[in-house]
Amino acid sequence: MSFGQGGPQSQWDPWKPQSQQPQSQQSQQPWNSGNTDNTPDWAALAEASEARAKRRRLFFIGGGALATVAIASAVAVAVVSANGSDQASGGGSSQLPTTADIPSSTATEPSFAPTSAPPPLDPKDFVSSAKKDKAPLSPDLLFPGTQLTMGETVYKKGPTADTRTCGSAAQGTLPKVLDANDCTRLIRVTYTKGDTAVTVGVAVFDTEAQAAKAKKQADKKSIVRSLSGGGVKSFCTGAVCRSTTNSYGRYAYFTVAGFTGTKDVTEKSTGVFRAGDDLAEFAFRQIRRRGEAQASAAAEG
Repeated sequence: MSFGQGGPQSQWDPWKPQSQQPQSQQSQQPWNSGNTDNTPDWAALAEASEARAKRRRLFFIGGGALATVAIASAVAVAVVSANGSDQASGGGSSQLPTTADIPSSTATEPSFAPTSAPPPLDPKDFVSSAKKDKAPLSPDLLFPGTQLTMGETVYKKGPTADTRTCGSAAQGTLPKVLDANDCTRLIRVTYTKGDTAVTVGVAVFDTEAQAAKAKKQADKKSIVRSLSGGGVKSFCTGAVCRSTTNSYGRYAYFTVAGFTGTKDVTEKSTGVFRAGDDLAEFAFRQIRRRGEAQASAAAEG
């Protein structure tokens, strides 16, 4: 079976609405209907070619117009989106910083003049000499309140005393030590807990060197005189008691601890030893706080 037997091809044109695609050999039309000499109609072919070219140009123009519309729509969407972003950020391009407001990476860093803070004041300096230790001093200022709590132990405050003749408030070898180093004042206070009593004596000197020398010269027989009265029974007048000696700044402080009455202190009397250590520690803290208060006042002034 042949497809046309060498006859003319169909003139179906996809760009021509009126033309139809051939379905079979029997529906095909010759190139020149009506001509029997099989000579191509060159004029008709040229006209058809020109018509196809014209339709292509119209298609391209129409397609370009559609593309232009699509691009314009995309630009419009982009502009709307950009405008929405500006509104959401709270301002438009007028609120952007100018070039002068943007810091430059080549700008020089600010320089500051070197400064140095003054050294902190040493509290001990204010309690090391009479020239700087000018704060008021009395038994109630040095040992305030009516009782003392050290840890879980509470001591009741008893009588106090303040004397300018230091030797009269001491016994054993201590009066000689105090007088030899020009003690100017001896403050005493007694604390009790049950049948245990402790007297603290704070000797005042003009200089730290004098207090340190008095501490060094004191021995086991250098004892501050116990202070009784005001509800506190006499103690450590004939019985064995325990004593301590120390110094801080221009102050030397002593303790004598024992039982009220005539009971002697032994190595097993742990409560007496603890009471003497607590009151010695408290005396040290109070002298140091005196220096801290004066140093703070001097720094603020």
